[in-house]
Amino acid sequence: MGRPKKTLKKPKLRVKKKLVEKVRGMHDILPSEMPYWDLFLDAVEKTTATFGFSKVETPILERTELFQRSTGENTDIVQKEMFSFLDKGGDDLTLRPEGTPGVVRAYIENGMHTYPQPVKLYYVGPMFRREKPQAGRQREFHQFNIEALGSSKPVIDAQVIFIAWKVLKKIGLNNFEVQINSVGCRVCREQYREMLVDFLSSKKQRLCIDCKKRLKKNPLRILDCKNSRCQEVVNEAPQIIDYLCDECHNHFKEVLEYLDEAKIPYNLNSKLVRGLDYYTKTAFEFWPTSEKASASQGSFGGGGRYDDLVEIMGGRETPAIGMALGVERIINYLKENRERKDLPRKKADIMLVQLGDMARKKALGIINTLMDNGIFVIENMHKDSIKSQLRYASNQGVRYALILGQKEVLDKSVLIRDMQSGIQEVLSQDNLAIEIKKKLNQKN
Repeated sequence: MGRPKKTLKKPKLRVKKKLVEKVRGMHDILPSEMPYWDLFLDAVEKTTATFGFSKVETPILERTELFQRSTGENTDIVQKEMFSFLDKGGDDLTLRPEGTPGVVRAYIENGMHTYPQPVKLYYVGPMFRREKPQAGRQREFHQFNIEALGSSKPVIDAQVIFIAWKVLKKIGLNNFEVQINSVGCRVCREQYREMLVDFLSSKKQRLCIDCKKRLKKNPLRILDCKNSRCQEVVNEAPQIIDYLCDECHNHFKEVLEYLDEAKIPYNLNSKLVRGLDYYTKTAFEFWPTSEKASASQGSFGGGGRYDDLVEIMGGRETPAIGMALGVERIINYLKENRERKDLPRKKADIMLVQLGDMARKKALGIINTLMDNGIFVIENMHKDSIKSQLRYASNQGVRYALILGQKEVLDKSVLIRDMQSGIQEVLSQDNLAIEIKKKLNQKN
């Protein structure tokens, strides 16, 4: 007589009850949000393709020096907001706070100046800034960026603005406006800077603490300070548009003419200077016009020319322009102003409905055959009830349901049900893909 088997007890897991939460300022992108992302990315891909922009990816981790040299030592980004650290090898590294410096580095390092100019690039990816998390601002956020390097023609400026404007329109945004200005070149901007410093110095006592510091390091940033007292001073200040050299004036005039021809409405904003040191000539932003959105999140994005940046970074003289849109900001606005059920989605052609273990095991093989033949098929194989699976098929809007049970497995057949009429017929598994394609073509 054999010895009785011992009953093995399942050991208890030693777990800590406290949840390890996500890092402050970071966020999860849940499946419920993905239809909005898909809508946005589809608009990006179609619009950039029209104008010959190619997709590029650069590392999210770069040398800190890259942003110090390009973005500017005196900017808030470099002074306050970068995630920088020394790695174990002693390298000073930074999670990218913006995308343009990395693209410029890639342009120089990979010899893109030998490519046909302008080099037109776009990318969508995460950026990182250590600022106070609030509505419309997170420490990890995603941007859609376009960069055009190698042309000084005003039509490229208008084209970049048009692409961003068209993407926003394609996804259903209407309540926004283009704010635009010219910040001149390094020659005429320096002359204006001296005039501005002289004027603001006489009003220094009326400026906020931050703007008093900016007066020495970056006086143009005072123009877009949101402090009401600073705005009162700025309203009296000379405007940069009146101090542009002939080249900058003519360039800006042509950009506006292109926008007029494209019927893109814009607002001339003499206070718009953007927050980065490298901008030249055209500067622009996209502002929501609803009071709720503009008060809570600021602009959807913006950009401008950076004709000196490639040279500053060690390359040859290369005119360039770029633009970035904040994906989360746009999606948050969409979620507030557009119903999820209105979002376009691709509907499946077929759903495979199975009943029983034999059918469930056979189902994956049939799904594989249909997928190999370009048929969009979905499943709900963890469900046992035909009723619940057909309900799911109806909710997903599929045209036909394939019903597979034990009898069909043995007969090497499958039932196909028209989800609109309810009519069913039997098909052979041997030429299933061919028969389904015939039916789908008949429906079209």
